[in-house]
Amino acid sequence: MNRPDARALIHAVLDDGSWRSWDVPPDDPAEPGSSYAEELVAARLKSGSDESVLTGEGLLDGRRVAVVASEFAFLAGSIGVAAAERVTSALERATRERLPLLTAPASGGTRMQEGARAFVQMVKITAAVQEHRAAGLPHLVYLRHPTTGGVFASWGSLGHVTAAEPGALIGFLGPRVFESLHGYPFPEGVQVAENLYTHGLLDAVVSAADARKVAVRALNVLCADTSALGTTEPPEEDLRPVEAWEAITRSRRDDRPGVRTLLKLAATDVTPLNGSGEGEHEPGLLLALARFGAAPAVVLGQDRRRQRTVSPLGPAGLRVARRGMRLAADLGLPLVTVIDTAGAALSKAAEEGGLAAEIARCMADLVTLEAPTVCLLLGEGAGGAALALLPADRVLCAQHAWLSPLPPEGASAILYRSVDFAPEIAQAQGVRATDLRRDGIVDRVVPERPDAAYEPRAFSERVGRALEHEIRALLAQDPAERASARRERYRRL
Repeated sequence: MNRPDARALIHAVLDDGSWRSWDVPPDDPAEPGSSYAEELVAARLKSGSDESVLTGEGLLDGRRVAVVASEFAFLAGSIGVAAAERVTSALERATRERLPLLTAPASGGTRMQEGARAFVQMVKITAAVQEHRAAGLPHLVYLRHPTTGGVFASWGSLGHVTAAEPGALIGFLGPRVFESLHGYPFPEGVQVAENLYTHGLLDAVVSAADARKVAVRALNVLCADTSALGTTEPPEEDLRPVEAWEAITRSRRDDRPGVRTLLKLAATDVTPLNGSGEGEHEPGLLLALARFGAAPAVVLGQDRRRQRTVSPLGPAGLRVARRGMRLAADLGLPLVTVIDTAGAALSKAAEEGGLAAEIARCMADLVTLEAPTVCLLLGEGAGGAALALLPADRVLCAQHAWLSPLPPEGASAILYRSVDFAPEIAQAQGVRATDLRRDGIVDRVVPERPDAAYEPRAFSERVGRALEHEIRALLAQDPAERASARRERYRRL
């Protein structure tokens, strides 16, 4: 496979002619006449670079960005003291100048010729990455073949969005080192980009050409200027009265638009993210960056169809959700949660995986999140899985969506030892959109005319406009006042 070197990658990703290097000649770390000095000379001749990393800036679709890219041809992209100083200086400059950061590691890790001094440089680099993150600036990582060792275990794993080259070797301990130490080969197929994606450790596996498109879409959301957003006119409501059981029946239709349809029809610059970043992935919980009109958002959406066909929502899905909450908090982005679930997983694995604790942590994170939050009740809203994503500054509800501590059949079984009374129980419990608004749980009801399943595009666009209106209004509020109002909202309940 033909893989671009650092310069080719930079020119493939950035706008033509926009690259400007920040590099200055490095201090030579080797004793004159030593074998290491000879290796450095040979590495410079082979790679055409003076060190194992290139740093600088350029334009990405007209947006100024900072770039750090490894050059693997220079001593396997290894990081010594001089390379680490170059990386750290670039990260610090990106933070000072408030630039989004693109990093593209390809490295065997620490430079063995420099030993412990080189090894601890990863701490310095990590601290600089975290300072950039603490400044509320986005960091996109593109892992290239191969990325291992301390580079993968530091700046290679600290992106807000992380993609990788197809087929790239990515792992903590390189397979050659593992086999030398243990006498047998590392299992095949584990340290491969596609396997890491399957386990929720990567957001995408894309070629260098497609990496540009992913980065442009992501930064259109992550760097959106919200200071200039004004408010919009509130959407109108025109609701036909509906009984609770009719609403519940309609919410369960297979052809009812879900969160993926909503993003497809009502959002732009959609960038799907994948997994918790901690080795877990659950298809029933969608995490994405998107814009509704001009309003950017991190979107957490329960995918009802995949919960039915693959598995119910479990603790891993809620840990994916909490990754999205952290992303919104880090970058000050509005957060949109979408509730559409028949209920959480009821299983041994879910109990042992900490389902109840994850529900509690999601609620705690949402109640205290500094970013603006909007919740959308899109369809079914049963049990703790729904409650986990409910706390928000503003709560919208589709006309036929509902919220209940259990599916009505379950409540009927508890009260009457039979599911036959589910319609009456639903009516009595006040689970409908209009009931929820009356009780102060919901702020706005989005009409269905007469049913979302009959008008998926018009309904999705209506929801998208309502979300944009609410996000714009929240961004116009003082953050402290917004946080106080959220606490008071749930205290009043």
